[in-house]
Amino acid sequence: MDQVLFIVWRESVEALLVVGILYAWLKASPAAGQRGLRYLWGGVAAGLVLSGLLALGILGISQVLSDDGQEYFQAGMALVAAALIVQMVYWMKKHGRTLKRELESGMSERVQQSNWWGLLVLVMIAVGREGSETVVFLYGTVAGADGSQMLRYAGAGALGLLLAFATFWLLQLGGKIFTWRRFFQFTEILLLLLAGALLVSGLERLVSIGALPGIVDPLWDSSHLLDDSAGIGKLLADFAGYRSHPALLVMAIWLAYWGSAVTWLRQVGRKA
Repeated sequence: MDQVLFIVWRESVEALLVVGILYAWLKASPAAGQRGLRYLWGGVAAGLVLSGLLALGILGISQVLSDDGQEYFQAGMALVAAALIVQMVYWMKKHGRTLKRELESGMSERVQQSNWWGLLVLVMIAVGREGSETVVFLYGTVAGADGSQMLRYAGAGALGLLLAFATFWLLQLGGKIFTWRRFFQFTEILLLLLAGALLVSGLERLVSIGALPGIVDPLWDSSHLLDDSAGIGKLLADFAGYRSHPALLVMAIWLAYWGSAVTWLRQVGRKA
């Protein structure tokens, strides 16, 4: 549940940032006027529809698969979600500082050319990207949940959305402590932790169905020290991939992932 809340919160804040930048620019642009705002909201709606269609497509595919097929599909989606999270962190590292300028430049070009449908497509892609990432992340997280769990996940998603609006409002107020830069720095670390957890989840599914060898399974048993099914252990399992009964192969790949992530972050830090 905590994964769902975080994903919806973080992705919604990013989507609100994009829409907020475009909205503020259109309101300040005499050439755009109310017509531009109509296409802006049309693009937002189209992006949400695209995300919804992706969700229906993923659910439809999972329903027609056999039990083994669903295990492979769910494992694959968890691994895809992990890869997308890493890609998203990389994209924000690369474009975060120039995002506002890039969005406003694209908007200005389309308004000058009276290309209103191009404006709609720009917004649709921006919103659809965030929504599609959210769909994939959530499926990779909640796949296999039962009815009662889905209700809790829905509640966590609704709370995450409310927190996103509150966070966006606070960030827009400005301040020396709670800034956009610090927000992205903090959430980037959490996203990398979550990607590691999804990586472990996907690999464990593949090991459990015999698609990958566990090599040594379990490698150890630390449940008497920190159980991964409750309390702090469950939180670490959800957000960092901790396991009290890890397989050697899964642990080796998880360590390789973090070795690569730390090396990459250091390289990015030197260039900044």
